[in-house]
Amino acid sequence: MNNKIKKLIRYLVLSAIAILMLFPLLWLIGTAFKSPTEDIFSFPPQLLPAQPTLENFKTVWQAYPFNQYLFNSAIVAILSVSLNLLFCALAAYPLARLDFKGKKVIFTLVVTTIIIPFQIVMIPLYILAVNLGLRNTYLGLILPNIASAFGIFLLRQAFQGVPKELEEAARIDGCSELGIWWHIMIPAIRPALVTLAIFVFIGSWSDFLWPLIVLDRPEYYTLPLGVANLAGAFSLDWRLVAAGSVISIAPILMVFILLQKYIIPTDVGSGVKG
Repeated sequence: MNNKIKKLIRYLVLSAIAILMLFPLLWLIGTAFKSPTEDIFSFPPQLLPAQPTLENFKTVWQAYPFNQYLFNSAIVAILSVSLNLLFCALAAYPLARLDFKGKKVIFTLVVTTIIIPFQIVMIPLYILAVNLGLRNTYLGLILPNIASAFGIFLLRQAFQGVPKELEEAARIDGCSELGIWWHIMIPAIRPALVTLAIFVFIGSWSDFLWPLIVLDRPEYYTLPLGVANLAGAFSLDWRLVAAGSVISIAPILMVFILLQKYIIPTDVGSGVKG
């Protein structure tokens, strides 16, 4: 009986924490569907709209080019994820599986850059983007996301978990180093690649500071910049701002729901004969 009571208390506490964490999101979604006659700041708060309506979404979509914002964010996110996975995998493989002089020093320097805030390298990155003529371009937007120290660290740890027998069998069959990386290692670390892809996609999709710095032409605005403009355009009408925010976060939730099943680790050693 004592164990059941303890378990019940534990679940109640965890449920309360979950509700507190989800409350802002639920309030945002509920506000986006509320009509102008409903009070969005009532106490106690009413999460469910009494008269659900899509007018807020229609107003936002017609007043601002959200289709262009969605397209820009999608292009930036897809390119950022693709390039990040490619370069991080190429950098992590030799750091995990090859022996060469200075490997530990290089890895230590790469990992050390994780503690450097983006605000410190923001100005040098901006100067580099201006000198390369990358302002108001998609390439300029994805410049900070081409590779990441976290991605190299994550994939290096994943590469180290692949059994050496798979690599040795591929070498015996005459596979080149690049072929081993592509045909053996990449399929073996698929869960780590999906995990990194989700992190990079969320970071790129929700990035606000760098697009604000490198863009001054509205046709290249991403969704975070478009949502920020809603506050001034509609004099802080929270229903419309909430509708724009829901449009902005919906793709992130969809990507996570679609890819979460691939995060489950696979048995990379199943191909090794005992």
